[in-house]
Amino acid sequence: MGVYWPKAMFARLLILFVTIPVVELFLFMTIGSRIGIVPTFGIILITGVLGAWLTKLQGMRTLARYQQAVSEGRLPHEEVMDGLLILVAGAVLLTPGFLTDAVGFSLLVPGVRAVVKKWLGHYLKGKIQVAGSGMGVGPGQVEVEISGAGSNRSPDDVIIEAEVIEESPKEDG
Repeated sequence: MGVYWPKAMFARLLILFVTIPVVELFLFMTIGSRIGIVPTFGIILITGVLGAWLTKLQGMRTLARYQQAVSEGRLPHEEVMDGLLILVAGAVLLTPGFLTDAVGFSLLVPGVRAVVKKWLGHYLKGKIQVAGSGMGVGPGQVEVEISGAGSNRSPDDVIIEAEVIEESPKEDG
């Protein structure tokens, strides 16, 4: 049994994996011809090292905020989104290139991350639905549906079922 890929998703990935390397190659050649090959490689090396260091620094801060939110009994959704965007930033910063470095460094700026998180929230709003014990799921269980409600499920929908093992008491404060 094979994996089903919607044609639109395949087309987007194909464009992404063809366009970005072509743009990066063009930028390498253009910048390299203007400033020289050694400075061009130096910039790529420096941005890779600096990007890895900044990604680690911000990742550790986000992990600390995540742990604080969990210890306070808050849902760490903002911290998780920050962590995922920082992970994406680190991945593209380690990829040699000027365009990917620009995207990576942009995602390390908290204000830019806030805009991206807001956009992702709007984009995912209709695609993720969370149901709890008061919404047709048994006590202590949570059902998360991605891409639509129960009766409108397609074979591509993913359903994640979970059971709460331990629930911390709420503190009145």
